[in-house]
Amino acid sequence: MKTELIVILSQREIEKMRQAGRLAAKLLQHLEPMVKPGVSTLELNDEAERWTQAQGAKSAPLGYKGFPKSICTSVNEVICHGIPNAKQILKEGDIINIDVTPIVDGYHGDTSKTFIVGDAPPKVKKLVEVTQECLNLGIAEVKPGAKIGDIGAAIQEYAEAQGFSVVRDFVGHGISNIFHTAPDIPHYGTRGKGKRLRPGMVFTIEPMINEGTYEVEMLGDGWTAVTRDRQLSAQFEHTIVVTDDGVEILTLPDGE
Repeated sequence: MKTELIVILSQREIEKMRQAGRLAAKLLQHLEPMVKPGVSTLELNDEAERWTQAQGAKSAPLGYKGFPKSICTSVNEVICHGIPNAKQILKEGDIINIDVTPIVDGYHGDTSKTFIVGDAPPKVKKLVEVTQECLNLGIAEVKPGAKIGDIGAAIQEYAEAQGFSVVRDFVGHGISNIFHTAPDIPHYGTRGKGKRLRPGMVFTIEPMINEGTYEVEMLGDGWTAVTRDRQLSAQFEHTIVVTDDGVEILTLPDGE
């Protein structure tokens, strides 16, 4: 259950978040070469679980509120929380968001990336590129004294100017030794609104950007969220910490 209290992490806790975040980034790097036509989303899941265990870590999604797999694989019109499946085979031109959250020493590293399978038409590439830039613009707003609304406003302004829409039903979240905590981080909104950012706050920014309407439909499995019009959706996610003078991205590989 999500707590409403915003926790300020200590330097020791932030270092644990760095370790978890780096491992999450490495897991996405490890899976990337597998993202090609003919590979099933279950194969991606099983390799993620094998690799995570080999690093001495655990997969936070596995069993979380009953979620049955170790990662989320959201293909094409799936916005988020897609369940890996042996029958779901990637094909040329698909897009897939892979969302990973390893737990290292009790702390969560949460990141996701949308990959293009093989080659895709320019409009598909544009959606993916715009979504990545939305994440970058959201992160650029983070500094002490800024407001949560500044993040969402920057993302919404850019996405809508490019002809896309921003999902309302799912938002970023605080994260630490607990998977989901306060504050919520909407990817739409108004500058100057919302809670003030303070050093030591750790949360995810994870914009979900749709080709058509932002409206969501839930499938019968209780997890998979799809675009109501079945047009494409892309997402990128980082876990960040508010620093004394700005922001640090915690989910980057070593040296980046």
